[in-house]
Amino acid sequence: MNFIQALRSAWREQDSLLCVGLDPDPGRFPAQLEGRDDAIFEFCRTIVDATGDLVCCFKPQIAHFAAQRAEDQLEALIDHVHRRHPAIPVILDAKRGDIGSTAEQYAIEAFERFRADAVTLNPYLGRDSIEPYLAYPGKGLILLCRTSNAGGSDLQFLDVGGERLYERVARLVSGEWNRSGQCALVVGATFPEEIGRVRRIVGDMPLLVPGIGAQGGDIAATVHNGCTAGGFGLVINSSRAILYAGSGEDYAAAARAVALATREAINEQRRAAGPGSRDVPAGD
Repeated sequence: MNFIQALRSAWREQDSLLCVGLDPDPGRFPAQLEGRDDAIFEFCRTIVDATGDLVCCFKPQIAHFAAQRAEDQLEALIDHVHRRHPAIPVILDAKRGDIGSTAEQYAIEAFERFRADAVTLNPYLGRDSIEPYLAYPGKGLILLCRTSNAGGSDLQFLDVGGERLYERVARLVSGEWNRSGQCALVVGATFPEEIGRVRRIVGDMPLLVPGIGAQGGDIAATVHNGCTAGGFGLVINSSRAILYAGSGEDYAAAARAVALATREAINEQRRAAGPGSRDVPAGD
């Protein structure tokens, strides 16, 4: 099963558009993990197992592991997800962007070393910079489009021939770049109108949407602007609000409670929108 198939299956089987982002910060771990060599793995594993029936994806952020010299724990974590939660795709949040032999090595890192199902990429070096990732059949490529940070407007709002740069990216990625059929885009929840613009360009292509929770993105606006006609199409990520919902021995239960509430808030908006409320293809 390829990435897009696995994602569509998870949307339906889990009744969820929620993605839990795994951004471990040892300074915020509960006391019982202090001093453990495998603290990062154990913290994330516990969150994964507590929320695995509530999500459509997990998204570990590579910098949070690499900064702690914990890449081996990231490998173990992704292996754990594949073994214990095989229906849930793993997105490696790496935002890689390079060309030639360097891009080839990054692709090996994502898909052979870490065995991720998809990876986030930066599109601004052009189509040849994503070619090495396309060499892995069935793997997902999720390209930055309209990011959730305010400074993204510095470049993404530039006019390029009568459209904004992020719109050009959406058009390219959903068209000629997507020869594998495994591409998706990152569009931040902090800019719901832009989610709608991108959705109208790309049809039913999946959108990874960071920015709810700690960043303040609005769930209702995200769902209204981003869901496809079938009520799917979105991977709505929440990281810190779920990971650090609790700080004591019950941290996993607290994370589960917030994940459940977030999934239900998303689903409530999906129900309110109703089938057919978006004027986009229902291919998901």
